[in-house]
Amino acid sequence: MTVSADRRTRAFSVVVCVYTEDRWEDILAAVSSVRHQSHPALETLLVVDHNRALLERLGAEYERYAADGEVRVLANAGPRGLSAGRNTGIAAARGEFVAFLDDDAVAERDWLRHFAEGYADPRVMAVGGRTVPAWSSGRRPAWFPEEFDWVVGCTYRGLPPGRVRVRNVLGGNASFRRTAFDAVGGFACGIGRDGDKRPLGGEETELCIRLTRALPDAVLLIDDRAVIHHRVPSVREHFAYFRTRTYAEGLSKALVARSVGATKGLESERRYTTRVLPAGVVRGVRDAVLGRPGGAGRAAAIVTGVAAATGGYLLGTLRARRGGVVFEVAPIAGSEERPGWDASGGERSGGERSGGELSRGQQPGGAPSGAQEGEAA
Repeated sequence: MTVSADRRTRAFSVVVCVYTEDRWEDILAAVSSVRHQSHPALETLLVVDHNRALLERLGAEYERYAADGEVRVLANAGPRGLSAGRNTGIAAARGEFVAFLDDDAVAERDWLRHFAEGYADPRVMAVGGRTVPAWSSGRRPAWFPEEFDWVVGCTYRGLPPGRVRVRNVLGGNASFRRTAFDAVGGFACGIGRDGDKRPLGGEETELCIRLTRALPDAVLLIDDRAVIHHRVPSVREHFAYFRTRTYAEGLSKALVARSVGATKGLESERRYTTRVLPAGVVRGVRDAVLGRPGGAGRAAAIVTGVAAATGGYLLGTLRARRGGVVFEVAPIAGSEERPGWDASGGERSGGERSGGELSRGQQPGGAPSGAQEGEAA
């Protein structure tokens, strides 16, 4: 296998986890955006989540790039879900850094270049970026508050601008040193997305908190110049999804708090709910008084979102105390040690579940990104 000297020195492996042929055009656009970076990626790894037809179709689509490893198509070698898919990609990655891009997002040309700049400091273990919503309707719904853009997987109002230190990065637009996974293992299975099921999240939050506990000097950053554009399907522009997603976030936050303690698990959320959201309500009410479109709706959505998340948190806390859910954190093995399947259906190097199961009292969950020194939710 021959890899150009330029790509070899640009040591980013980019992992894109995919699960449905319904996003075929989105997947092609995501891969194309990685292939045209000003800072070339070493490789793009497409990890297919238990969908044989999609696996074979992508294998055929990118067969011409397989010889030099520029684009590789892999099957998720673990249980169904985003966490195991990411772990499969990490295990197969050859780069010094591993970046993650959502399958329905496109990265701007300098995305990886800004990530790379963040790693000039050897203490930096993760760098995330800014995710901008691309609304299917062509414009933001008038009632949808920017403070809740995390509902659709995007950067939300309240995060400080520039390059700032944070508690956790957002998984759809993030990168890590490969050694971070050697230190703490992969993403926890049992949390995060599983196709189109209830929109839980937070596997990256749990990982980042685990990482900074294991490596107290570790620095995690968000650089708002590392931009991706994330497609928001029409179903997610409706209030029903907004309510469901905020409720699910409350469930996830309860598990984070149960795993790492409420002090660490909710430190950023306290500022978000006591400063950022009240300011948003005030803006919405002011806009309504001034006759501006959507002001009252945005204020009401913020109040509803807080109420739904609180309800989810309370129920999630009760469930966590009963010990009803057990999660698994697997160490990331070298690709040569981990059997899986390639696009033709044969054995390949990949990712296999292994490692320790968390005790019933250690149940990680999810949350939006949180800033530390630049404090935001």
